[in-house]
Amino acid sequence: MHVARLSLTDYRNYERAELVLGPGATVLVGRNGQGKTNLVESIGYLSTLGSHRVSGDQALIRAGADAAIIRALLAHGDRELLIELQLNRQGANRAQLNRSPVKTRELPRYAHSVLFAPEDQAIVRGEPSVRRRMLDELLVQRTPRLSGVMADYERVLKQRNSLLKSARARGLPVDRLPTLDIWDERLVALGAELIDQRVALIDELASPLADAYHSIVDDDHAPRLRPLLSIDGADPDDENADVEAPADPRADTRARFTEALRVLRPKELERGVTLAGPHRDDVVLLLNGLPAKGYASHGESWSFALALRLASAELLRRDSTTGDPVLVLDDVFAELDRMRRERLAAAIGGFEQVLVTAAVLEDVPEPLIARIVHIEAGRIVGEEATTDA
Repeated sequence: MHVARLSLTDYRNYERAELVLGPGATVLVGRNGQGKTNLVESIGYLSTLGSHRVSGDQALIRAGADAAIIRALLAHGDRELLIELQLNRQGANRAQLNRSPVKTRELPRYAHSVLFAPEDQAIVRGEPSVRRRMLDELLVQRTPRLSGVMADYERVLKQRNSLLKSARARGLPVDRLPTLDIWDERLVALGAELIDQRVALIDELASPLADAYHSIVDDDHAPRLRPLLSIDGADPDDENADVEAPADPRADTRARFTEALRVLRPKELERGVTLAGPHRDDVVLLLNGLPAKGYASHGESWSFALALRLASAELLRRDSTTGDPVLVLDDVFAELDRMRRERLAAAIGGFEQVLVTAAVLEDVPEPLIARIVHIEAGRIVGEEATTDA
């Protein structure tokens, strides 16, 4: 699959933008702050229903506008699909497929992309929420219905937390909260599915992660992922957590989750928050058996983050009926040394469409400079082809 045409209206610093694209590599070049990242961010939004830079939609709507519109014509072989998304400053967002209204959460079923960005360092060195988001975005692209499960879980979690806070304020004892049992059942039903999906995904990433890391580093540092689950007593906020602590094999996820809520209920009433569930989980990234967060060098951290994105792309490529995902590299090469630049370029060379942003064209490896688009102050000011590819 590739994006054949991208149109933006009132998105970020673009009042209007029309960009015709094709298979192969395209480099978007311009000084910092001109709007290169805004273009590729919009493609990523269609795939994940979120931005890699901000948590909400308001910043994506141009100042003074009531809504932003993203239109992308996707092509796969002889088939084309027009996706349109309207981000509203007030009210729910709206989406269309080939001019017919659909739920916005359906879009990741059709638009697949993997975005590499400087922010990916946080996957290795940042908070657990960054790693949870990485896994969840990949899950939604592979199984779009899970976006609904995640939204339902968040609603139940919010209601349960509200009840816990109210009980704490009123000083109610544990045995005076029958309503909490109802919320517990719903939380466990939804949360157990998310936990199982994440754990299965972590297992599936193992082989492509090892291959991708080796392709970038050409060394065997034994990259590995291990789930750290709050329902098994793990505390993602504990920097000294035992990374080898095994999950309890004697019970299924629902039973472990239910038991964790029972044990933690007094502490939850004391603090007014839910202390177990997928919203509290983490995944430990290991190199040579040690947590990458504390032991990996800057270069190793970058390599691990890039390998995770490449592994994600491989899973999407393997599962998709519409071909490769679009690969987006947002100002990544400026962060890498020459060896990693060349090896990353070689690793992604076989994907159908690669979009690269760069402030300095010389940072981009030559195999990826097939077509150049110049960006200036929210405008596309020039295009040129450098090869016959």
